[in-house]
Amino acid sequence: MSDEGARDRERDRLTAVLRPVRAGNGFEEALEQVLQVLRLGLVPAGERLPSERELADRLGISRVTLREVLKVLQEQGLVESRRGRYGGTFVRRRPETPGEAELRRRVGESDVEDALRFREVLEVGAAGLCAARGLHGPEADRLRDALAATHDAPLAEYRRRDTLLHLTLAELSGSPRLAAQYAAVRAEVNELLDCIPLLVRNLEHSQSQHTALVDAVLAGDAHAARAAMREHCSGTAALLRGFLT
Repeated sequence: MSDEGARDRERDRLTAVLRPVRAGNGFEEALEQVLQVLRLGLVPAGERLPSERELADRLGISRVTLREVLKVLQEQGLVESRRGRYGGTFVRRRPETPGEAELRRRVGESDVEDALRFREVLEVGAAGLCAARGLHGPEADRLRDALAATHDAPLAEYRRRDTLLHLTLAELSGSPRLAAQYAAVRAEVNELLDCIPLLVRNLEHSQSQHTALVDAVLAGDAHAARAAMREHCSGTAALLRGFLT
């Protein structure tokens, strides 16, 4: 097969994975898709990824966002940047780390997709219930305090405080059974989240979503609260799927 034919085949393979992302979780979904390209071996170790322009066009994101995605991949040792005429972003051969081994072990012990779906159902329901019943006085203050704690959290503390914010919403929904079920599924999801890196861009995005969610709940807008939570859960699921593939 000619070099041109090989390039055409490569582009066809990438089309099955790389597609325009949704605006709400552009960074997370773009990272998920590029991780899938790497984990599936669609661009083998030592070979170059498509150009920034092509990747950005395929994913429907800005080159600024794409560079943030590539920066994360470089920090994780998955790709490297080379300068010069024949430069670009190249796939690195990387040995499996203990974190990845542990992640795979935990994945083998759980139904990840079922956990993510169940988590979304519970979270979206809790957000809608909180907004519909209306939170006032001490309840509203408790939710605001939980949100503020995530903004002030050191990196090492972020996931714990993030969990507490979500548990607070579940507890304020007025359904003890929902709160108990959510605690169980969140523990399962946290087992997986603890095996993937904390990404500053993702945390900043999550904080923005948290703020929109809490604002909607306190305004009594159940539709907006459910939509904000659904988008937030979708972003987390995209990250996990990217690292699990």
